[in-house]
Amino acid sequence: MSTPTIPTRAAASVDRTIRLITTGAADGAACSPDLAKGPWEFDSGPAGYGPGSSMGDVIPTGSPRQGALPEEYRTASDEELHARIRAAKATLGDRVVVLGHFYQRDEVVEHADFTGDSFQLANAAKGRPDAEAIVFCGVHFMAETADLLSGPEQAVILPNLAAGCSMADMADESSVEEAWEQLEEVYGDLSAPGADGRVPVIPVTYMNSSAALKGFVGRHGGIVCTSSNAKTVLEWAFERGERVLFFPDQHLGRNTAKAMGVPLEQMPMWNPRKPLGGNTLDELEGARVILWHGFCSVHKRFTVDQIDAARAQHPGVQVIVHPECPMPVVDAADASGSTDFIVKAIQAAPAGSTFAIGTEINLVQRLAAEHPEHTIFCLDPVVCPCSTMYRIHPGHLAWVLEELVAGRVVNRIAVADEVAEPARLALERMLAAKPPVAAPGAPAAPGAA
Repeated sequence: MSTPTIPTRAAASVDRTIRLITTGAADGAACSPDLAKGPWEFDSGPAGYGPGSSMGDVIPTGSPRQGALPEEYRTASDEELHARIRAAKATLGDRVVVLGHFYQRDEVVEHADFTGDSFQLANAAKGRPDAEAIVFCGVHFMAETADLLSGPEQAVILPNLAAGCSMADMADESSVEEAWEQLEEVYGDLSAPGADGRVPVIPVTYMNSSAALKGFVGRHGGIVCTSSNAKTVLEWAFERGERVLFFPDQHLGRNTAKAMGVPLEQMPMWNPRKPLGGNTLDELEGARVILWHGFCSVHKRFTVDQIDAARAQHPGVQVIVHPECPMPVVDAADASGSTDFIVKAIQAAPAGSTFAIGTEINLVQRLAAEHPEHTIFCLDPVVCPCSTMYRIHPGHLAWVLEELVAGRVVNRIAVADEVAEPARLALERMLAAKPPVAAPGAPAAPGAA
């Protein structure tokens, strides 16, 4: 059966694509037929990340759960929900700002006042100090970061509390604290500088982590990084420490450090379920970067075989992947970089270019619709969006906005003061670590753009 012709706007909708595939109206494959269901069907069921790329990941006990969404939002048509969202936003005016992550479904992004990656959106929230409410259509750690960077009187709202992040959950505060204690047994006092003025270990956490872990690195002289400034942050850390404990994403850490010339044998993996992370004393003594055993289930799906297939089917294709992809995938690609880098590379390319993109399908499909002058497709032929980003539906957005119209704040995300102070310190260090500006469209080293 051939795929029907879809208008450009509809072509950007992963939700529509999944529905066509699951009903047999279009060719293709989705990783789960449950993606066609409303996300509220999973809010009341067993705890889990939901269908999509993270559906096989184990969710920690006590993870946030979303209460029942009122029936009127579950049964309303798409057209009614969009009309209600627009009406609520018009009523609220400048009192509210809606932020939409690149990986959100298109039906949510179309209502966003700002669209971007987690760091860009946190800055956008910071740039709207007069807004009473910040509705963050993303995942939990992003809303926490927005709360850290926004004013104390501003309410940060996550439309679905079940929108977490499996990678962020792979490094919890207690496991990192325990690892830190074990590292002290190996290296001695981790706060004591050696003869060269550097401490034994500097902790670095990726932006995709909880506020508690940002607070941890703030208390221990560490720093937060993004996929855009990871190289600059590691340089900052190596100036102050003999080695780095990097969490939660092993792939961003490995790809970035490898591009900086750190040998793989100096990057042992730390498995929190094993003594000394599963390493020998000699391995830890020789380490430059200790990588936490975490990963992004979206970017783990991309393979070298997919790149080979793209090159065979599309001679001259440019392969760009996110640095959260495994090292062999990054090595086989033409370039790697943050979501913002991917967007800018496509915008700067001459008409008629062909791109195979290794990142979340919502962004890839939206870029393909926005740039008909190019051929743009996702490296993974199976449609499998981020499970947790997909938990936010226009019904959730309509609900939180109409509650604001009624004078009620629901699903507020607030970071406790004792966590917020050191977490802000770690973020301030990150903000000061500015990478050099690359020319638009220029290939990026892993994690450096």
